[in-house]
Amino acid sequence: MIPWKHLDTATIPNSGGELRLKQRGSEFSIMLGSNELMNSRLSGSEEALATMAAERLAARRHPHVLIGGLGMGFTLRAALASFPGDAEIVVAELVPAVVAWARGPMAEIFAGSLEDRRVSIELGDVGGVIGAGRRFDAILLDVDNGPEGLTHAANDRLYSLEGLAAALGALTPGGLLAVWSQGPSAAFARRLRQAGFAVDEVRVRANKGRSGARHVIWFAKRG
Repeated sequence: MIPWKHLDTATIPNSGGELRLKQRGSEFSIMLGSNELMNSRLSGSEEALATMAAERLAARRHPHVLIGGLGMGFTLRAALASFPGDAEIVVAELVPAVVAWARGPMAEIFAGSLEDRRVSIELGDVGGVIGAGRRFDAILLDVDNGPEGLTHAANDRLYSLEGLAAALGALTPGGLLAVWSQGPSAAFARRLRQAGFAVDEVRVRANKGRSGARHVIWFAKRG
């Protein structure tokens, strides 16, 4: 078996720990400590975050979309394929090295998606973009493995009742907040409803097949 090769290490701001990029043949992995945050072989649920959101907003013209977390670009590429050609897509990424990896060792995986005219990258906390007074038709969040993630303390505000209220205010009428999570969270589903969203919880296979791990996506609509 081909051994893993360590390519780079990046520090997450605000004492969030370190990310490590690893490669084994054509396979890539991003690690946080001993936990694998993402793997280039498993993209099904991250793609569904965008494709299922686009289906729910199919009648929107010129949609403005915010993606929180670049990762390996699964959600971005699916958004480019699923939203109309006049969409505007903003990607907020907290760790600058992740963008550098996308344009460097993982460039083949990203397949030029960062250079698409519909895409703009903003370095920084997605919560800051949400709170900046702009309006979006869809906000797609794939941050820290979900609301009960691995660096949870640093993302409490984003997934708190206060953070969800900010997301609600940043959405256009009928807009959609879609949140990816590695697993379920009854407490987070309750907070979404308390914040004023109509909520649909969907479980999606990580590997796009009929077996393997299931991840959770909440589709929360502003009334």
